[in-house]
Amino acid sequence: MEECQNYTYLLTCRDGSFYCGWTNHLDERVKAHNEGRGAKYTRSRRPVSLSYYEVFATREEAMKREWAIKKLSRREKERLIEGFSEKDLTPQTGTSSRSGTGCLP
Repeated sequence: MEECQNYTYLLTCRDGSFYCGWTNHLDERVKAHNEGRGAKYTRSRRPVSLSYYEVFATREEAMKREWAIKKLSRREKERLIEGFSEKDLTPQTGTSSRSGTGCLP
């Protein structure tokens, strides 16, 4: 069975603003943002750092969560980040304590 590779993520930009997106290759996507190949929004706000992410079994779930996070207030986004520890920022494991519906091993 294919392992989970769908992420909804929240970046903190150099100017303190947040950017939310989804991807199926989190490490590569964060790197692309920092190289100016990510979203137009982050190009002028580099460097960016990964502050939060969730893992989902399908891209549809990740996209729905991205939409929901984008609707949150700044304070609500800050709360998500505050509840997320440094040890959670290891996407290469393919799992997260913050996973949506969960991943099948």
